[in-house]
Amino acid sequence: MADSTPTTPPPPTAPFAPEHADRPVYVVGGGPGGLAAAYALRARGVRAVVLEKSDRVGASWRGHYDRLHLHTTRRLSALPGLAIPRRFGRWVARDDLVRYLEKYAEHHELEVVTGVEVSRIERAPDGTGWLLRATGGRELTGGAVVVATGHNHTPRLPDWPGRTEYTGELLHASAYRAPAPYAGRDVLVVGAGNTGAEIAVDLVEGGARRVRLAVRTVPHIVRRSTAGWAAQYTGVLCRRLPVALVDRLARPLARLSVPDLSAQGLPRPDTGLYSRVRQGAIPVQDVGLIDAVRTGRVEVVAAVEAFEGGEVVLADGSRIEPDAVIAATGYTRGLTDLVGHLGVLDDRGRPVAHGPRTPADAPGLYFTGFTNPISGMLRELAIDAERIARAVAKRHANPRTGLPGQRS
Repeated sequence: MADSTPTTPPPPTAPFAPEHADRPVYVVGGGPGGLAAAYALRARGVRAVVLEKSDRVGASWRGHYDRLHLHTTRRLSALPGLAIPRRFGRWVARDDLVRYLEKYAEHHELEVVTGVEVSRIERAPDGTGWLLRATGGRELTGGAVVVATGHNHTPRLPDWPGRTEYTGELLHASAYRAPAPYAGRDVLVVGAGNTGAEIAVDLVEGGARRVRLAVRTVPHIVRRSTAGWAAQYTGVLCRRLPVALVDRLARPLARLSVPDLSAQGLPRPDTGLYSRVRQGAIPVQDVGLIDAVRTGRVEVVAAVEAFEGGEVVLADGSRIEPDAVIAATGYTRGLTDLVGHLGVLDDRGRPVAHGPRTPADAPGLYFTGFTNPISGMLRELAIDAERIARAVAKRHANPRTGLPGQRS
């Protein structure tokens, strides 16, 4: 194995050396982004090896709650090179998406190595390529690396005062699967993003006695589909328009399609829809929340401020004592330990470059799946995969030896 102590880092523009043209491109993560990138690279004759820490592809999708369906259409959610079967319907269910990812890897004969978790990526000691440190003391050297570990990597549970002493049931939404355990119980869902909204509806429909939704920032709510026109189509059309223009267009459309829920605690947001998207907050796709709030089956309450004993203290000073608290409070990207030492992350832990662009001081290091686009995550992953493959081929092409890890 390579020496565990890297030598002086190479110049940022170090080319791919001909004598190492057999090095593969390593793709870290066996979810949709990683599989799409591996296919696109393989289609260009580049050997791509997917490293997945779990025992199967699509691990993060397998762990989502049971009722989950994509909020993006089947046609605009397929990865390059293989359509999603029509029998899966317009809004693909979680289990069907997992089946599709399994079929995708099999159909394209992708080289997937499971049970290998990459803990750190460093510049290779010889000045070319990248060294990956993985489980079992493995040290793998690749000509390039695509990091596709996912936007929702590590569950984030706020450090609320009194949280650790809370005597009630508290879990992150990542641990929620189905409403059956909460039938007849009083449940507080914290967070009004898509996950929190959908879990709240799931609990109501599953027989929970009382469901409250704690909201700190009022979300933009859009209909998933109106007269057959999917919200995603609008997102695709607006993707490249000026933010201020989309904000202006969205206001009258929201008034026409979504009722005013101010009396129920959900006033219309005072910030623009696309402005919020650019800050990382995707609109809530309505899958029943509007009707549940309007009819009082989901009660909107103030944000959670603290826990005291068995009580939850809300921002308006009120206290409640639910049987269970489900925190739909998001995830962190989990990139700091992996690549934080390379200077490729911003102050929020996000890659400074994405898709086909690489950080200025880290050529050959690519990131995919770390944005939350209004046009649909899977659609953008598919586009990114093709662009990354082109960038890898262009950067590492060599007149004598061809591409890194090129198949004969």
